[in-house]
Amino acid sequence: MYIQYTMDQLCLPMDLEEDIPENHLVRVVNAAVNRLDDTIFDAAYPGGGRDSYHPKMLTKVIIYAYTQRIYSSRQIAKAVRENIPFMWLAGRQRPDFRTLNRFRSQRMKDVLEMVFTAVLQFLADEKYISFEHYFVDGTKIEANANRYTFVWGKAVSKHKAKLQEKVHALFADIEAAEKQEEQEHRGQDLSELGESAEIDSEKLEQMTQSLESQLLKKPKNKPLKKAVRRLRKDLFPRLLKYEQYQNLLGDRNSFSKTDPDATFMRMKEDHMRNGQLKPGYNVQIGTENQFILAYSLHQRPTDTRCLQPHLEKVRQILGRLPRAVIADAGYGSEENYAYLENEHVKAVVKYGSYHKEKSKAWKENIGKIENWTYDEAVDTWTCPAGQTLHFRKESKETLESGYEIRKRHYRSQSCVGCPLKERCTKAEGNREVVVSLERLRYQKQARAILQSEEGFTLAVRRMTEPESVFGQLKNNRGFRRFLLRGMEKVTLEVGWLSLAHNLLKQAANDQKRRAAILQ
Repeated sequence: MYIQYTMDQLCLPMDLEEDIPENHLVRVVNAAVNRLDDTIFDAAYPGGGRDSYHPKMLTKVIIYAYTQRIYSSRQIAKAVRENIPFMWLAGRQRPDFRTLNRFRSQRMKDVLEMVFTAVLQFLADEKYISFEHYFVDGTKIEANANRYTFVWGKAVSKHKAKLQEKVHALFADIEAAEKQEEQEHRGQDLSELGESAEIDSEKLEQMTQSLESQLLKKPKNKPLKKAVRRLRKDLFPRLLKYEQYQNLLGDRNSFSKTDPDATFMRMKEDHMRNGQLKPGYNVQIGTENQFILAYSLHQRPTDTRCLQPHLEKVRQILGRLPRAVIADAGYGSEENYAYLENEHVKAVVKYGSYHKEKSKAWKENIGKIENWTYDEAVDTWTCPAGQTLHFRKESKETLESGYEIRKRHYRSQSCVGCPLKERCTKAEGNREVVVSLERLRYQKQARAILQSEEGFTLAVRRMTEPESVFGQLKNNRGFRRFLLRGMEKVTLEVGWLSLAHNLLKQAANDQKRRAAILQ
C-alpha cells in the first residue's frame, strides 16, 4: 500500500553529487574555481599553525552563496551544514562563520583581484567576452553605517574656527591678567600668538605645557589655573577631534562616524521621497555582454571624477585599456575627453547638452554659442544678428584634480539697436562670451561618433549593459546594503558580487547555447 519508508537504514549512493542535476549552477562554480592555479592563494597563507581549510573550497562556497542571495557569514555556515549543493562543494567539511568571514574579508584582500582576473581570462578564452567595448556606469549602494551619525565638512570648519576664536580670547585674557609674566616671556609663547594665527593641536599642547610650568611656580594663581583646566578638559580635546575629522574628510564634504570611509549621498532608493542623504559608496563597473570586466569603489557621489581612477583600475586588472569606452552624459567632461584622447581610447561618451541640442527650442535659441559661427583663421565669433565678437583675453581655471581649463573671452563691438538683443542676453551692454575651445572640439568629436552607425549602436546597447547588471545585483539578488565596513572590505564585497554575477551569467549563456543546439 505504501512505499517502504525507514530512517534507520543506510541508503546508497552516498555521494552527494548524485543528487545534483547535470547543468546545475553549482557545477559551473565548481568547474571555474577548480581551473584556478593553487599558487594564486599562496599570498593568503604564509604558513605555520594548524592546517587550514582549502582556499578553493572556501572560495567555491562563498561565490555560490552570493549567487543564492546569501551574504551573511552565519547564513553561509548554516547552508554548509544543511544544503546539499553547499555540502557537496565543501566536501562535507563545516567551516564556521568566523572562518568564512575571516577568509572573505581578510585573507583574500590581496588575492581576490587575481581570482577575478583569472576567471575573466577563462571567459575570454571561451569567447564570452573580447575586452573591445567597455560599457561603464556607476550606482550608489548604502554603507553598513548609522544614517544619523554624520559629520559635515562645513560644520567642522565652522566649529574649528569658533574654537580658534575661544583659544585666542583665552590667551588674550591671560595676557591682560598677567602683564608682568608676559613682559618676562616676551618673544615666547604668549607674545607670539597673533589674532589671526592658526593654532594646531601640537602648538596648543606646547602652549598649554608652558602655562602648566608657570602654574607650578604660582599654584595659587586662580585665573591661570582655570585657563589650564579649560584647555586640558575642553579646548584641546575638541581641537584634536576637529583635526581628526578633517583628516578623515580629506576632500569630501561628509563622512559617517560608524563607517568613516562612507560619504553621505542621495540614493535612488528613497522610500520617504524627501531626498534624504544616506552613507554609501559609489560603485563603478564596466561590462561587456553583461559580464563585469572591472569594478572600483569611490567616495564621490558624482560619476564625473570617478572615470579616470576607475580606468586606471581597469588597466591594473586587465593589463590594458579597452579600445572604446561607452558612457552616459554623467562622464562627459572636458577633462575626461582629454584623458581618453591621450590614452588613444575611442570615447563614445555623451555630454550634458547632447540630447537638448536636438530640440527645436535649442536650435532656435540665438543666445547659445553652439548656434553661432566661429572663424578659426581670425579667431572671432559671429552671432545670428551678424555682429562679430573679437577675442579679448584668456583665463585659466584649475580644477580640484589639477586639470587646467583654458577659457577664451570674446566681446562684440556694439550691440546697440540690435533687434535680437532681448532674445540673445539679459545683460546690459555689449555681449560677452567665455568659452573653452577644447570643450567645443571634444563635443564636436563626440557628436560625430555618436551620430555614426557604430556609435549609435553602442549608445543604444549601453542601456542594456551596466544598467541590467545593476538591476540583477540590487533587485534580483537583493544586494542594497553592504555588510562590511571600510573601503578595503567593501571593495572585497564588490569583488565577490562581481565573481558571482559573472558565473551566473556564464551559466545562463550556457543554458541558452544548449537550448539553441537542441532546436
